[in-house]
Amino acid sequence: MYAILISVFVGAGVGSALWFTEAASPHWAVAWGVLGAFFAMVATAFVVRRKVAAVTNAIQSAMMDGQKRLQNQVNDWQHHPKGDPRRFLETVQRKQADLAREALAKTEALDAYSPWIPYFSRQTNAMRVQLLWQLRDFGKVDELLPKCFILDPFTASMKMARQFTKGDALEDIEKTYRKIRARLRYNQSATLSAAMAWIYVKRGKIDEAYKLLEKACRDNNTDSEPGATLRRNRDALANNRIKQFSNAGIGDQWYALGLEEPRVRYERRAPTRFGAFG
Repeated sequence: MYAILISVFVGAGVGSALWFTEAASPHWAVAWGVLGAFFAMVATAFVVRRKVAAVTNAIQSAMMDGQKRLQNQVNDWQHHPKGDPRRFLETVQRKQADLAREALAKTEALDAYSPWIPYFSRQTNAMRVQLLWQLRDFGKVDELLPKCFILDPFTASMKMARQFTKGDALEDIEKTYRKIRARLRYNQSATLSAAMAWIYVKRGKIDEAYKLLEKACRDNNTDSEPGATLRRNRDALANNRIKQFSNAGIGDQWYALGLEEPRVRYERRAPTRFGAFG
């Protein structure tokens, strides 16, 4: 809002100066005032957005660096496993949570720019919701979801997941799905549609799930995931094999919604001839 006020004052100042000094006619004074307000708005927005970009880039870089370090540790453990795999997994999850907490704390620096950019607080809240989701702090997630912009399919899927978990009416979940689905282009709605189909199946709406998947397969006609999962689930429902319905093929993006837990098998390796574990 500050940017708007500054542009108004600049425009009024330019117009008034030209008018009272008779440097321009009243019509031209108004025109130059409007032009001055426009340039003031553009300049202010440019400066503010550069500062915002610096903060958000720093947060993203810190997250990416941390995730890269964790991935390297996971890769090293897979090649040279040591100790209990469950304990190692808990350690990785704890480090991921620490990264999310650090990023969440850094988002507080963005609050200073909310008065400068209209609805910027809603953009900041959308970032915080994703970080809080990683921390499984669903109380704060539910608090912030109504106060953030839901523009991407994954955030919409998160909202649908919370609505399903809380037992909201199916009509409300469908409303969330349709609202974001209408904005998406070709090949962008696979995960969102997979989540909605899963909710339909869990609510016993098999026909609705099949109809949704039929359209989703046309909108996401790819051989790779997650399009392949849509086709497998559509065919399973078409042949009344409901137990074969599964979004596991989508992988991390599906399990990140928290609707299902990944099935992990821990295998104990057979001892070698010398008694050591290979």
